[in-house]
Amino acid sequence: MIAAVRGEVLHKGLSTVVVDVHGLGLEVQVTPLTLSGLHTGREATLATSYVARKDDSPLLFGFADTQEKEVFETMLGVSGVGPRTALAVLATLGPDDVRAAIASGDPKAFTAVPGIGPKGAKRIVLELADKLVPADAPQTSSPSPAEPALPVWRIQVTEALVGLGWNEKDASQAIDDALVGSEELAESGDVAVILRTVLAWLGARASTAAGERDRGR
Repeated sequence: MIAAVRGEVLHKGLSTVVVDVHGLGLEVQVTPLTLSGLHTGREATLATSYVARKDDSPLLFGFADTQEKEVFETMLGVSGVGPRTALAVLATLGPDDVRAAIASGDPKAFTAVPGIGPKGAKRIVLELADKLVPADAPQTSSPSPAEPALPVWRIQVTEALVGLGWNEKDASQAIDDALVGSEELAESGDVAVILRTVLAWLGARASTAAGERDRGR
């Protein structure tokens, strides 16, 4: 895989350049945007993509930056899109517009590319959804894990205690304190038995508190 080439530009054509790489002249297919930044006799560095073809000679495509290269190579994964078409898309739209059109689900943008009709445009948008997003799109954070749901029995016992005059915070604390060491009762989920147990605990606590007040007088 030829990932990049660097060397003097020997020749510029309408859509190709020849780059001298250690005495070897490599013909590279480029977009008009990339071509405009290259000058004969000057050194150039291109990110490249090597495309082998079954019944013809392989082609080397060059790009001014890795954004163009990423869009080009991703588009090659679309059924019916070959390297020439992918290059034409970049020549017509540019990498940012390609990403924006896919992100917004706009197939009409691709019909402006020679050789791409409405069906082909829809296929590009469909197959590249979530694969090419705008470069400045905010990164989605991972959702925080949901808090575990309260057992049904606990909700019902809490509601019963609130109905009897306790606030929700005190009711919840009373359930925790009353069931210390009674894990089997909690696991049983028997609302009636659990409620009686909590009420008995609250009654005992109230009696203890009253006795302490009497002793303090």
